[in-house]
Amino acid sequence: MRRGPLVVVGDTLLDIDLDGMADRICPDAPVPVVGEARERSRPGGAGLAATLAAQLGRADVTLVTALADDCYGARLIGLLAEQVQLVRLPLRGETVRKTRVRAAGQSLVRVDQGDGRSADDPVGDHAAAAIRAAGAVLVADYGRGLAAHPEIRRLLAELPGGVPVVWDPHPRGAPPPRGTRLVTPNRAEARGFARTPPGVDDPLGQAAADAAALASDWQVAGVAVTLGAQGALLSTGDGIPFAVPAPAAAGRVDSCGAGDCFSAAAALALRDGRSLTEAVTEAVHRASTFVLSGGVHDDADVPETGRQAWDVIRRTRERGGMVVATGGCFDLLHAGHISLLRQARALGDCLVVCLNSDTCVRELKGPGRPVVGEQDRARVLAALDCVDAVLIFEERTPVKVLEHVRPNLWVKGGDYAHTDLVESQIVRRYGGEVVLLPYLEGRSTSRLVERAHSSVSDGGEAA
Repeated sequence: MRRGPLVVVGDTLLDIDLDGMADRICPDAPVPVVGEARERSRPGGAGLAATLAAQLGRADVTLVTALADDCYGARLIGLLAEQVQLVRLPLRGETVRKTRVRAAGQSLVRVDQGDGRSADDPVGDHAAAAIRAAGAVLVADYGRGLAAHPEIRRLLAELPGGVPVVWDPHPRGAPPPRGTRLVTPNRAEARGFARTPPGVDDPLGQAAADAAALASDWQVAGVAVTLGAQGALLSTGDGIPFAVPAPAAAGRVDSCGAGDCFSAAAALALRDGRSLTEAVTEAVHRASTFVLSGGVHDDADVPETGRQAWDVIRRTRERGGMVVATGGCFDLLHAGHISLLRQARALGDCLVVCLNSDTCVRELKGPGRPVVGEQDRARVLAALDCVDAVLIFEERTPVKVLEHVRPNLWVKGGDYAHTDLVESQIVRRYGGEVVLLPYLEGRSTSRLVERAHSSVSDGGEAA
């Protein structure tokens, strides 16, 4: 294990989203009219993988990529320069752009433009030095020639054995070099590379067979086939495959960029000395969190953990329904919590739980809390039939998140009957109501924690 930077090598695209609203049909064709569209640009391809790796905050990231001398290439340079160390190679042709037109979070059409491909010129001393200094390398091949560059492949082959190479392949790209640590095709790519005929009845079993065959054919240490909502499956070519399920997601989610997040997280984990199974597990966790957090469309100023929550709220309001919200730590979920949540859900058409973050719980309850981390608390709550969405907030009170959610009803347990709720003022200001519900006596997370500590002190065994 060498503690150098993560070096991402590959083809960078410019992704453009036009997000608007569609409330009418075009008079001259049966297509929606998208109005009030907001344009947002971001690096795509290898550029997205590099920026996602940098955002994980565990390593310096260097991106070796080919960029064109056009206005779109200049835009990419501006987007990348603040997040990664950029090593620029020449691109022949025009910057590749992928423009998606979206309405209310739903993609309507994608328009692809640009013919740029990596030039065959020598890569130069700067790129060679960056690759040689890598602690790990991620090759994000998007079929535009850089992964097939002979000098790049030679530099990768000359890396010491302790430097892991992760290869995210493309159907029109180059095969991974022999000895690559991990290759990360998606299900369709794996079927294509393995030449699997259509019509397979056991998709998971076929993914395992494809991964094993590819690991053997390519002579790589492991192949992890990403399976979307099902997670990923790792094969090292022989033995029993290793499957990592993904957490269930409620509502519609946008998986754009999930594969790049997966490969970036796996490369960082391998760079840190983790095993293949550990790296794939970490990658599924990171990619799932990325998707559930809104993916590439997440707005930094909106306090949320899942873009699907806002879809739930929007759909409820569109059909004239009532949004109910409640908040709390929900640390060590117990019968009192379940009773409150079920009663709250019965009052409206959807229930949003505003969940205190770990930092917030620690400030409110003390250094020994929470017992359960925020992501696990959110998963447990989201698995309940009476909960439609979970939002994690960082502030000491839920005032800020309430300003965004604006529920028709804000619900708290009856144990707050004699408390001056700071959120009451904000809820009533926009026309909502605050409701107190019966709370089961004697149920308390603090009491459960005290009881567990007492049991251990008395020589008992904490469950």
